Amino acid sequence: MPATRTFSALLLLASSCIAGKALADPITITDQANRTVSLKAPAARIASIPIPMASTIISMDGGTSRLVGMNPTAKSAIVEGVLGKIFPEAKDIPSGITAPNFVPNVEELAATNPDLVVQWADYGANIVDPITNAGLTAMLISYGTEKKARDYQAMVASAMGKPERAAVLNGWRAEVEAEMLEKGKAIPADKKPKVLYLGRALDALSASGNEGNYNAYVIELAGATSASADVVGQGTTISAEQIAAWNPDVILLDSFEAKLSISRIFDDPILSLTNAARNNKVYKMPLGGYRWDPPSQESPLSWMWLADLLHPDIFSYDLRAEMKKAYATLYGYQLSDADIDGILWMGMQGGTANYAQFKAK
Repeated sequence: MPATRTFSALLLLASSCIAGKALADPITITDQANRTVSLKAPAARIASIPIPMASTIISMDGGTSRLVGMNPTAKSAIVEGVLGKIFPEAKDIPSGITAPNFVPNVEELAATNPDLVVQWADYGANIVDPITNAGLTAMLISYGTEKKARDYQAMVASAMGKPERAAVLNGWRAEVEAEMLEKGKAIPADKKPKVLYLGRALDALSASGNEGNYNAYVIELAGATSASADVVGQGTTISAEQIAAWNPDVILLDSFEAKLSISRIFDDPILSLTNAARNNKVYKMPLGGYRWDPPSQESPLSWMWLADLLHPDIFSYDLRAEMKKAYATLYGYQLSDADIDGILWMGMQGGTANYAQFKAK
């Protein structure tokens, strides 16, 4: 049975297995900075400074009641996307707990009375010390790989006393990954398109090298190669001329820039000459419960979306059906066809190459 068909049933089974467990037991977690995090009981109030963690907390808990503060960029993703429809109360969750550079606003943060504050592990002590110096408990997470994403999702689920939830959702990720790797063996090297993911494209163009680049991992998983593999660093500013020299077969635009559309490429005198533009293979990453560019609780859907676009004859996922099953498990919500159209930007890019497969039947 395909992996994507099994995880809802597994979640129900796993949930029933903890009926006798004392939910007030103390919890000890080793975070991704190798720090020991101790909680007297499952965290009932969690503030999230890293952008992706807010929607992860919602999905792991099945609601918003534990999320007491979040990054303003995370809030914009919720408000702009379908998660704001599913959980309209999320718009009222405070987002003044941090500046855009992840420096905590300690006064606003303390006012949320959190049992746990999630913060980045990779940006220095100056964004962590204010939290711990205020007497708050911090759990640090790290970004960049699929393993790190699974680990921090497991950490926050454990902090809530719901380790079985992450076990099932991470099992879904592992099974879909294995399924795609097996199918990808049928793709010869000369049939792997060159894909460019642009981390920013509205005012300036940026791309990342392969090291620690989650998008490069997804591109390879979906049977392609990264056009920006030789870029040094992450989020590096590049020129239209550099993109023309790479001449990617597919261009993926970020979902972080709300006003960004695929016309950015088609209307550019240089970028419009790339193979991607000439063959109508320019796509904006979907925005679901979270943006589909970085790792999130919805990542397997993002992988399927890209795989179907690049190799529809090999992967052949019924993406709409998979989305409906996933949202029922992640959020307890039944997606409508209109919801899916919005997530996939059908109005903007429904006419691009290979996109007709995603239309409602």
